[in-house]
Amino acid sequence: MSRPLSLAEAHRSLRDAQKPAFGAPAYSRWVNRPAGRLLAAGAYRVGLTPNQVTLISAGFTFLGIAALGLIAPSGGLGAAVAAMLVVGYALDAADGQLARLTGLGRPSGEWLDHTVDMAKIVSLHAAVLVSWWRWGPAGHAVELVMILMPLAFLLINVLAFFGWLLADLLTRLARARGAGQPTPDRGRARVRRSLLRLPSDYGLLALIFVVWATPIFQPVYGILLVANLAILVPALPVWFRQVKTVEGVGT
Repeated sequence: MSRPLSLAEAHRSLRDAQKPAFGAPAYSRWVNRPAGRLLAAGAYRVGLTPNQVTLISAGFTFLGIAALGLIAPSGGLGAAVAAMLVVGYALDAADGQLARLTGLGRPSGEWLDHTVDMAKIVSLHAAVLVSWWRWGPAGHAVELVMILMPLAFLLINVLAFFGWLLADLLTRLARARGAGQPTPDRGRARVRRSLLRLPSDYGLLALIFVVWATPIFQPVYGILLVANLAILVPALPVWFRQVKTVEGVGT
C-alpha cells in the first residue's frame, strides 16, 4: 500500500492536474481554483471525501444566505456574509479537485455538487429580495425595482447555469455514443476571455456583499445584473450550436 501524500505533495499533484482554464471567469481562474486547491490538499490530509467537502461548502454558503434574509442589514453582516460565501465557493472548487486527487469522483458526487450550486443560486437572490422586502435597501429605491432586480438576476443566473450544464451534458453523451469522437480544440485559455466573463463569476457576486448595508450595493448589483444579461444573450446561441454539432453522433 502506497504511503499517503504529504500536504505539499497533494498540493503539487493538484496543481499539475487542473481542469482546462478555457472559459473560466477571472475570479474562478486566478483566485477560487488556487484557494480550492489548498483546501482540497488539506481535506485530503484529514481524510475527508469529496461529498463531505461539498456538504461543508453548502454549510458555509447557506449559513451566509440565511443570515442575509433573517438579519437586518449592517456593515458587520455584509462582511460576514461575503466571507461565508467566499469560503463556501472555495470549498466548492475543492470537492472536484479532491475527487481527481483521490480517484473518488462519481456521477452521484457530480449530481450533488450541481444540485447544491443550483440551490445556492436560487436562494441567494431570494434572500436579497426577502431582505429588501423586510428592511428596504439602502437608499430606499422604488419598490418595483426592489422586486424586479433580484427576480431578473435569478432568472438570468438559472438560465445561464442550466443552459451551460445541459449543453455540456448533451455533447458529452453524444461523444460517448460516438466512441472516439474528438473533443474540439479550444486553443489557449485567453486572459481577455476570462476578464470579460468576470461579471458572471459567482465569486464576484459574493464579494459585493461587503457593501451590503451601504447605498453602493444596489447600483453595483444592478450593474452586475446588466452585465450578466450581456454575457448570457450571445452565449445561448453558442450553446445551441454546440449541441447541434453533435446531433446524430453515435446513432
